[in-house]
Amino acid sequence: MANKRDLKKDINYVLGDIIEAVYVWEYTNPTKETKESEAIIDDAIETFDVLIAKVNAKDVENKKAHFKSINTELETKGRELIERINKL
Repeated sequence: MANKRDLKKDINYVLGDIIEAVYVWEYTNPTKETKESEAIIDDAIETFDVLIAKVNAKDVENKKAHFKSINTELETKGRELIERINKL
């Protein structure tokens, strides 16, 4: 991870793309129930808030390890949300 700004951008882009994919699904499937897709959007927003709070944490001893764990968590959560979109 190059720096904090790049990590914030990655979080924003990944979760933003996931939310956009859900909106595209809802637009292309207007007759299907949107309860599950709305839950995916809510989870993506919640994940965004949690990860940004972790990035902005000031009381971190080993910043490199801390940012690496945030990046790993972003990958894990992103894959989970994408799998949920694919199951719609």
